[in-house]
Amino acid sequence: MSCVSYNMAQAQDFHLSQYDAAALNFNPAMTGMFKGDWRIHGHYRNQWTAVATKPYTTGLLAFDMPIGNFGAGVQVANFRAGVGNYNVFSVLLSGAYDFKLDDNNYHHIAVGVQGGFFQKSVNFNKLTFHNQYSPLSGGGFDTGISSGESFNGNSIFVHDINAGFMYYYGKENARVQPFAGASAFHLSQPTESFFGSNNKLPLRWIGNVGAKINITNRIQVLPKILWMGELNAREMTFAAHLHYYLPNNDAFLIFGPTYRNQDAAVIDGAIKIKDITYRMSYDINTSSLKSVSNGRGGVEFSLTYVKSTYDPNPIPSCPRL
Repeated sequence: MSCVSYNMAQAQDFHLSQYDAAALNFNPAMTGMFKGDWRIHGHYRNQWTAVATKPYTTGLLAFDMPIGNFGAGVQVANFRAGVGNYNVFSVLLSGAYDFKLDDNNYHHIAVGVQGGFFQKSVNFNKLTFHNQYSPLSGGGFDTGISSGESFNGNSIFVHDINAGFMYYYGKENARVQPFAGASAFHLSQPTESFFGSNNKLPLRWIGNVGAKINITNRIQVLPKILWMGELNAREMTFAAHLHYYLPNNDAFLIFGPTYRNQDAAVIDGAIKIKDITYRMSYDINTSSLKSVSNGRGGVEFSLTYVKSTYDPNPIPSCPRL
């Protein structure tokens, strides 16, 4: 089963270009929904080094496993951006259940929920404000001058709840294996503010659709579309990845373009050798900022390890991810 994951680019949340790599980060229904004993995933992204002295960085580590028809997992993530070291640290516990819709075990709907917390912090001492500007010595900001700003605190701690569902067609040798799903984040819309105000974190939603198409025993194509929104922000992502199987090495080569509407074109490549997938992508900025960024967006790395029990007498079938 191949599915999709993602985070917002133009709203409250950070985003990943490799949206089909960090499964728990995209849809809680993907928890434990894979073929294997357990899975561990690591992710790193560095964005906007061309335009920011303190670029956006994303680090993520997740673990999940199937338990019968259930799935259980945990994700720890950290996001940092800006001169003031704005930081978001989160821990989420995730659970899912896989409903089989037919006797042949082809059609499935998985549903999942996540619950946990996140902490947001900022170092206000590293920030400068307009009234701290001094024209002396050619002009500059003097942190010795009072900013005149009053903050309620530099750290907030709140709970978070997410949920989602995913349909997928699981027949091993089918020519086309479609999938579709939706997820919602910040369902409780917790209050978050460094100023003591009643600021609610808005709900973020994601919808996705795609299919794995088996062209030959060695070639598979995975087209997919993702749509998301948060408040007035909207974004669509289009991708098509080619999977080429190397039987002598029991490996997949994966390559394909991704286009994030009015934001970036992404070059994405990976290799899956046995139980480990190594993946790297690069964002080419296509937004109105490209004249300043010179097209430089973000670089992203991920590594996924799936522990699988060795089958000495496997049933011959089309190789699959």
